[in-house]
Amino acid sequence: MKILCVLYEDPSGGMPEKYPLSALPEISNYPDGMPLPSPKGRDFAAGTLLGCVSGELGLRKFLEDRGHTLVVTSDKDADGCDADRELVDADIVISQPFWPYYLTEKRIKSAQNLKLAITAGIGSDHVDLQAAMDHNIDVVEVTYCNSRSVAEHIVMMILAMVRDYHPQHQIVKDGGWHIADAVKRSYDVEGMHIGTIAAGRIGYDMLRKMAPFDVHLHYNDRHRLPAEKEAELNLQYHETVESLVGVCDVINISCPLHPETEHLFNEELLAKCKPGAYLINTARGKICDRAAIAKALESGQLSGYAGDVWFPQPAPVDHPWRTMPNHGMTPHTSGTTLSAQTRYADGVREILECFFDGHEIRNEYKIVSGGQLAGAGAHAYSAGTATDGSEEAANFGST
Repeated sequence: MKILCVLYEDPSGGMPEKYPLSALPEISNYPDGMPLPSPKGRDFAAGTLLGCVSGELGLRKFLEDRGHTLVVTSDKDADGCDADRELVDADIVISQPFWPYYLTEKRIKSAQNLKLAITAGIGSDHVDLQAAMDHNIDVVEVTYCNSRSVAEHIVMMILAMVRDYHPQHQIVKDGGWHIADAVKRSYDVEGMHIGTIAAGRIGYDMLRKMAPFDVHLHYNDRHRLPAEKEAELNLQYHETVESLVGVCDVINISCPLHPETEHLFNEELLAKCKPGAYLINTARGKICDRAAIAKALESGQLSGYAGDVWFPQPAPVDHPWRTMPNHGMTPHTSGTTLSAQTRYADGVREILECFFDGHEIRNEYKIVSGGQLAGAGAHAYSAGTATDGSEEAANFGST
């Protein structure tokens, strides 16, 4: 079989010759008891850079020893890109949320041999799920592999935005010491109302991590949590997003992107937010209307916006989120720490081993199976596509 693997570019200075840590902490299970990925083998050292082109997710030896062909590229967006040329006769395509190869209906139709689309990470909205169902292509992802990595990133962003860390650090880098400038927008999080849109693995873990800061915790989710989980953190449930955003000082977005959540945070919803709220988004950029976010920051309706996700990805250099005031954007790095890379590389290999050997892939990994939403996909997604407009990613670095 031919496996196409689309990964982000290598470090600008070349692959690391050494790493800060010599080993990763030993973790065997996720908090809900689900075991970490358990492939039969591993051809890489844990804690090394695997998500870029040269890292190859540690798959080449494994695949070639089994007689398969592996093609790895980062060229994925412009007309005639390497990924499009290689997709035509590929049996399996592997992509990442951080450097997504948008599997649009057009691309899916061009790939007559395609049987399986694997997300090396979590979040498969870069695949037209409706087209995958219509063409009987299974979609899977390594559920939970980097959820806790993202939750840590959210906590970091909340503290950085509320404390206004970024300008303070810049003052030091610039050789200054103007304390009034450094603290004129800085607050404590203690006593604030912190809410999340979706309290799944990421959202709930973020709430649990924020609880020791002595804050008030809120959530909205289309699947209400069991009473014991609400009681554990003294959570207040909101039946609507509008109810939550009206009372929260910090709003976190952790819901999946699908047609029902696309541009959920538009001008109308942002106007219903508590004035001066902070908005955190590590879910998907397209859940927010880009122009509305920039406008809310300029007017002061939002005090800050910290996002790890954009649409499209990579974002064009003239994307307004790069230059809007009081932002704390990162280039979708929350879920691709070296720790997380080990887990999602192991998970991809586990999925491939099951696929090649005719074994059942974990139900938790399934997004689309047998022409319908399945597993984690049936819980989190709605039918349809959110890939429209993704061709704009070809403008990255061109303007």
